[in-house]
Amino acid sequence: MRARGIVLAAAAGLSAALPAHSFDADPLSVRALAAPTARGALEPGEARAPCSFDDVAKTALSLADVVDRALCNNPQTRIAWANARVQAAQVGVARSAWWPTLAASASASRNRQDGGTRIGGVPISGTTQYNQESAGLSAGYLLYDFGARDATLANALQTLAAANFTHDATVQKVFLAAVQTYYQFFATRAAVDSAKEAEHSSLESLKAATARYETGAATPADKYQAQTANSQAVLNRIQAEGSAKSAEGVLANVIGLDANRPVSLVPPKTAVPDRTFDSNLDQLIGAARGRRADLAAAEAQVKAAQASVDAARAAGLPTISLSAGFNYSDTSLSSPFHSQSLGIAVNIPIFTGFNTTYRVQAAQAQVESQLAQRDSINLQVALDVWQAYYTLTTNTQAVRSSADLVASATQSERVASGRYKAGAGTILDLLTAQSALASARLQNIQTIFNWTIAKAVLAQAMGQLDFTALEEKP
Repeated sequence: MRARGIVLAAAAGLSAALPAHSFDADPLSVRALAAPTARGALEPGEARAPCSFDDVAKTALSLADVVDRALCNNPQTRIAWANARVQAAQVGVARSAWWPTLAASASASRNRQDGGTRIGGVPISGTTQYNQESAGLSAGYLLYDFGARDATLANALQTLAAANFTHDATVQKVFLAAVQTYYQFFATRAAVDSAKEAEHSSLESLKAATARYETGAATPADKYQAQTANSQAVLNRIQAEGSAKSAEGVLANVIGLDANRPVSLVPPKTAVPDRTFDSNLDQLIGAARGRRADLAAAEAQVKAAQASVDAARAAGLPTISLSAGFNYSDTSLSSPFHSQSLGIAVNIPIFTGFNTTYRVQAAQAQVESQLAQRDSINLQVALDVWQAYYTLTTNTQAVRSSADLVASATQSERVASGRYKAGAGTILDLLTAQSALASARLQNIQTIFNWTIAKAVLAQAMGQLDFTALEEKP
């Protein structure tokens, strides 16, 4: 029958209009609105994966390589990027409100009617069985809604902007963590070397004290003090080696490897600042407030909340819609018939149980919450820059002071060693000088790496930590 053909055609058309892969399409072009991945990941289905790397056991990694792998493998960056994609899809949902809707329906049934009824004006006696098929097509389009669609889209766009800025802030945090881990790895290695030098010096002192004791030129106390100092130096070296191994495991974890995987690194250029760090702090804070992604995200959330207020108010206003329809029906007991319709519908909410009132109040309260959150982050930006600025200033001065300390402690140790070997000094003087030298070396190592890390912390506080910053000279 003709109606059955219409039913089958409608079902086939509906199936063709919604292929299995259609949900991967982007007809409203919103996917590009989401922030790119930390290192520009390709879209699903593209041939090359951007985060596929060579074996780290065969390749020495530079600082940029470490950061690159951390950004690719850290779950936080992937979560932030996925959230941005979610919000981009929500923009598509909001934009879809400007498009008409089209729906098709079809049905086919086998019916049984007992006597005493009428079908199409024809009296039925006894029991009658008949077939019935129908098909319909309806279309609708929202003509005007007093700004509800605009407000919903504005909310979606601002929420997407916040998600993109949050992604950028997450990248900055992971970036800084990778830089800190890289330098901490070498700081612990340098601490091991310093501990070994201290152990070697204490061993030489022990040999000298033992030789003097055996010749009767020193007391047993000198020998025992030297033994104690040597044992302490051995313990310090063991602890330093343990810290170095722990730092190696942390670094492997940061770049997405098991902690027991060996990692080969290119040593950093431990440049020493040749001038005192000085800059206008007020200008730095102002620039940071213009660059910080977390503050920009908070500002976008405020705008999204304000758009929600407009959307809540518009929800209680009338809507004007255009509708059209076509229906076809056929039964085996009567002639087929069809109908068409075209009209405009006005929907006027009169009373909704105060739903709109409380929706607007909730949206207004959300605006206040987002404003407070933005102000809190605004203050935090100033504090972050302040602390990073003075940390860098302190470490810049400390690097020079620690270098002078090493130089004077080295000279003092040489004098004490010479005096003790010549019999003019005491073992206590020698051990004190050696301990001071070991402490000075360790402080110098720590201040150099702390200064390097402090530079990265200030860049992150300013919102401008990127791969270019890794190449900057001191």
